[in-house]
Amino acid sequence: MIAAQWKETALNSAPEPADAEDPASSRQENSDHSPARRRHPAVSFLVELVTIVALAVVISFIIKTFFLRAFYIPSESMQPTLEVDDRIVVNLLAPEVMDLHRGDVVVFEDTRNWWGSEPKPETTVFQDALVFIGLMPDTSSHYVVKRIIGMEGDTVACCDEQGRILVNGEPVDEPYLYPGDAPSEAEFEVSVPEGHVWLMGDHRSASADSRSHVNEADQGAVPVDDVIGRTLATVWPMDRFGGGGSDREPFAEVPESP
Repeated sequence: MIAAQWKETALNSAPEPADAEDPASSRQENSDHSPARRRHPAVSFLVELVTIVALAVVISFIIKTFFLRAFYIPSESMQPTLEVDDRIVVNLLAPEVMDLHRGDVVVFEDTRNWWGSEPKPETTVFQDALVFIGLMPDTSSHYVVKRIIGMEGDTVACCDEQGRILVNGEPVDEPYLYPGDAPSEAEFEVSVPEGHVWLMGDHRSASADSRSHVNEADQGAVPVDDVIGRTLATVWPMDRFGGGGSDREPFAEVPESP
């Protein structure tokens, strides 16, 4: 009797097996090691898309501000080098980092409103925003594109007996001129002031350039500080894809100014 009672007590008080699991403890352990909740694929795609677009906008704005900028050609004044509706890219490192030279085609800001009479194409707010960040060419009429004929200190005159422009007394053969155009119908002689450049369009009969202002301050020369940059390439339309039109070779024999 006593032995049986002792045996029952011993059985009841025996410890549980070591491998027995507590249900509550098991649920807690499973919860601690459960994988993180996954993001829906559509949400992940949208986040990545927004990130890519934001980076593209920032990079484009930086490039447009410091390196390259696109412009639209609205007039015939630079034909045949640049045609109406051409889209060009301008190197902003010239003249701040890279030097300008005779024969370079440059874009400058018409701060004196000498050439800013071209009508500006109508644009939407969205298009203006794209222009601001550099994803569309600038169509503002106060930016003008011309070719540098004279640097500071140069004497530019029209013309020799063969009708060629003279720079520091040296005649210049200009292969980029519009077919049938004379280098200039108007006679002039100017000395380019310090810190300025003297500019002409390639379509001389359709270009209101420095010749139109020889009797005004600076004799029609444009301050270098107003130059935005040198044309790098024509990028649109695709059938006109190519260089920016700068041609220094015709000025290779021009002597330095006194």
